[in-house]
Amino acid sequence: MPSRASAARYARALFDVALKESDPVQIEGELAAFAALMSANTELQAALTNPAVPASGKRRIAEALGARLNASPPVRKLLVLLADRDRLGIVADLLALYRERLMEHQQVVRAEVTTAAPLTPERVTQIGQKLSALTGRQVNMSTSVDPAIIGGVVTRIGSTVYDGSIATQLAKLKEKLTV
Repeated sequence: MPSRASAARYARALFDVALKESDPVQIEGELAAFAALMSANTELQAALTNPAVPASGKRRIAEALGARLNASPPVRKLLVLLADRDRLGIVADLLALYRERLMEHQQVVRAEVTTAAPLTPERVTQIGQKLSALTGRQVNMSTSVDPAIIGGVVTRIGSTVYDGSIATQLAKLKEKLTV
């Protein structure tokens, strides 16, 4: 089974357990701490993902790290399960998918806003409020600057793009004039 699909199953199961037995936000933090520890320490990552290392050794490492991170029982059980099944390599994907589920549960949507010039804090707040009204959800917004759009705003929310850039409007006008 592809690792992304496997990670999705584990993330869904962990989220369901977190809703029933624990705090989903706390679980996200604990899982993020473990993923950060793995990505920061290449030797640890190599040991936990190497098929030559026996599952029992990975299990002991996962148990020790879960205890050291003071992880809650659902996270500890997940880490041991992943170690037993030699699936600790999917932790980063699992974390990303868990975060998506958590944001969906919290009614939060991620938006990427691109403008030609930097936005003032007041303008960022205004755009955030308009996007919240548009989506009916709380907006977690990131901004970037791209002078190539000339002016206006390009906003991406999930797979939907709202392109109000001058560059796009000029391209559409050019297309109409040349036809």
